[in-house]
Amino acid sequence: MSSARDAIIKPVVSEKSYALIEENSYTFIVHPDANKVQIRQAVEEIWGVKVVSVNTSNRKGKVKRNRLGSGTRNNTRRAIVKLAEGDKIELFETR
Repeated sequence: MSSARDAIIKPVVSEKSYALIEENSYTFIVHPDANKVQIRQAVEEIWGVKVVSVNTSNRKGKVKRNRLGSGTRNNTRRAIVKLAEGDKIELFETR
């Protein structure tokens, strides 16, 4: 990864990810080649917070049918990042 913004692609917006915010954990879709150290450094650099742990998972894309037959959604790699007590990422805050 050449920069921190290359490792983090986008945040995950779902009910489950918003429930994890209560536990000070945030979910991101990350680059498939990014490792836990690179993800930790990217989050700390972009948002200026202290990361306690990083858990990653690879998700296989679903097979979906359409009028031309079937296709496959993209495979994704997700990272659940737990922050230190008192830190938070404003991007996810509800108003």
